[in-house]
Amino acid sequence: MSSVPAAAPAWHATWEPLGDQGWLATCSSEAWASALAAAIRAADWGWVADVVVAYDTVAVLVAEPGFLPTEALSALERLIPEPRSALSRFFEVPCWYDPASDLPDVARFLNLSMGDVVRHHSAHGYTVYAIGFVPGFPYLGYLPTELSGVPRLATPRQQVAAGSVGLTGRQTGIYPTPSPGGWRILGRTPCTLVDLAAGFFALQPGDQVRFIPIEQAEYEQRRGERLLPREGR
Repeated sequence: MSSVPAAAPAWHATWEPLGDQGWLATCSSEAWASALAAAIRAADWGWVADVVVAYDTVAVLVAEPGFLPTEALSALERLIPEPRSALSRFFEVPCWYDPASDLPDVARFLNLSMGDVVRHHSAHGYTVYAIGFVPGFPYLGYLPTELSGVPRLATPRQQVAAGSVGLTGRQTGIYPTPSPGGWRILGRTPCTLVDLAAGFFALQPGDQVRFIPIEQAEYEQRRGERLLPREGR
């Protein structure tokens, strides 16, 4: 079953050199970019060192910087992906929506109750469109209309706790490690998204995420649990 709805843009990609490191494709939608990346990985070309997805772009990095194989770009341009929903992994992220966080401020800004904010945030499914600004931080989109438009903090916090779930604009995300941050925080997940020492990174572009509200007691009980994809999908 195709994961691209009938109203989605038709497949199209434009390619340009990425210095002497490889090529960059700009696709007709985020869904097509995820599908293209999956198709390139499946092709298993020896000259491909890495494939990096960010929203509607795909960077293809070559194994030997400075050496771009003659036929490589032609092979990439001939590739026509076929998005399949089965390619996506599905994650349920437990989240304690903390009333001592920015949740009351977000509710006031949106003219909603805190319960309505939680309901809208957890009732909606999200796609991982990019990873950054620190290792493992998932940019998740897109927020429902009811939650869109919340501005960043005027002055970013010097440190946001690991597991903090925030939102701004049309996006939501999870801080995987303690770091500075300016997004409005709604709560925290007890799950570990990144373990640098073990080389563990839970999420990657194209993954599907849904937040599951939990109480503080469950949050404390499950702290440190690794975030793993849900089986049977």
